[in-house]
Amino acid sequence: MEYMTVLILGVIGLVLGFGIAYFAGTRAAAARISDAQEKAKAILEEAEKEARTLKKERLLEAKEEIHKKRQEMEKELNSRRAKLQNQEKHLASREEAIESKLELIARKEKQVQQAEQELQRKQRIIEQKLKEAEALVAEQNQRLERITGMTQEDAKRFLIENMVNEARAEAALLIKQIRDEAKQQAQREAQKLVIEAIQRTASDHCVETTVSVVSLANEELKGRIIGKEGRNIRAFESATGVDLIIDDTPEAVAISAFDPYRREIARIALERLLADGRIHPARIEEIVEKVRKEVDEEIVRAGEHAIMELGIHNMHPELIRHVGKMKYRSSYGQNLLAHSVEVAFLAGTMAAELGLDVQHAKRAGLLHDIGKVLDRNTDGPHALLGMELAKRYREHPVVCNAIGAHHEDIEMETPIAVLVQAADSISGARPGARRESLEQYIKRLEKLEEIAMSFDGVQKTFAIQAGREIRVVVEPEKIDDLTADQLATEIAKRIEHEMEYPGQIKVTVIRERRSYAIAK
Repeated sequence: MEYMTVLILGVIGLVLGFGIAYFAGTRAAAARISDAQEKAKAILEEAEKEARTLKKERLLEAKEEIHKKRQEMEKELNSRRAKLQNQEKHLASREEAIESKLELIARKEKQVQQAEQELQRKQRIIEQKLKEAEALVAEQNQRLERITGMTQEDAKRFLIENMVNEARAEAALLIKQIRDEAKQQAQREAQKLVIEAIQRTASDHCVETTVSVVSLANEELKGRIIGKEGRNIRAFESATGVDLIIDDTPEAVAISAFDPYRREIARIALERLLADGRIHPARIEEIVEKVRKEVDEEIVRAGEHAIMELGIHNMHPELIRHVGKMKYRSSYGQNLLAHSVEVAFLAGTMAAELGLDVQHAKRAGLLHDIGKVLDRNTDGPHALLGMELAKRYREHPVVCNAIGAHHEDIEMETPIAVLVQAADSISGARPGARRESLEQYIKRLEKLEEIAMSFDGVQKTFAIQAGREIRVVVEPEKIDDLTADQLATEIAKRIEHEMEYPGQIKVTVIRERRSYAIAK
């Protein structure tokens, strides 16, 4: 019982405690709610105040904006009104101008109509006058035909022939005047260039042959050169590629070869063998091979000396070797290296006088005949072969074109090509520079005279100065002074087209009239 009583009392205490706590919490919550409501009320009042303030500010701003927009609209309206007024004034002035132009056009139309009427009247008068003139011309023609005994067609032909003859005479006279003026202007400069170039390159040149002579100390050496049953001479000729001529010439043997390179190797080798005294096939082959190497080295030195003499730089070593090979080549009996160096000097000098590239001119002049030292089995003109060789070793396109064009195998693209061709002609045509066979020389002279005699009015022809000039004597009754100039030009063109010759050929036409009388 006591336990139950205590338990009940505990439960009652707990219930009372919970009740008291709930009542106290409820009152605190009510107090907090009351405070929150007061705060919310204060916040609402403050927000309402701020809202009213913002509303007033926004209203003021809107009013100001509306006022600004209104002012801007008024300005724009005023400007548009001003523009409209200006346009109206402009249109009014244009209308006035158009009206005045219309009035002017109307007046012009009247004047044009009056002018047309006047023209029609004058045209009728002119047509009438033309008819009268035609009648008069016909009457005059008939009178002329009766007087002269010539028909109208005959008279036309006669007049046309006279006009043609007069035109030809005037054209020939004009050509002569132009040619004389050009000669007067060009002759001084050409003489200056050529003479100065030749003076700068006034060097000695000799004509080579295809035979070299080696002197012997005594006649007994001929037998040693021949050897037992001719084995030494056969070995020598086989090793060098030359013909060894041993004849009755006292104390001398001749080395014959078309190729100067092989001939030079053979000459040096034979002199070495004679000095050494040991002449047999093995020694011959040894000496020839050693001399060939020495000559190859001399070729390189000759090429280097040539480019140093000309002041040329940066040339490919292989091209230098080909330049040196020209020392042992000849063209028409003229040493090829000496000729090429001379052409390089001439071309360089003329290029300097004309303000062109001197280095290009010298390189092109030195290499213009480089194709002649290539393998003889190579087909094609030497100018084109030389051009391809220069291209292979990256020479300048101006130099390559000058090499390929110096015999006009291709078109000349630069003035340098013309200078190289001119320098080549000067060097080749110089007296004593080249030689040709007697048979070819005679044929060339005969061909010159034959070409000149083929023209009408030619009486006699004479090829003089070793074929460098042809003098043509004409019949004065058939050829007048003006026609003589034309004849000289035509003969020169025929020679250019039909003949091949070194240098230039001068054509001189001589017209002479002689009158005779006998005093008795």
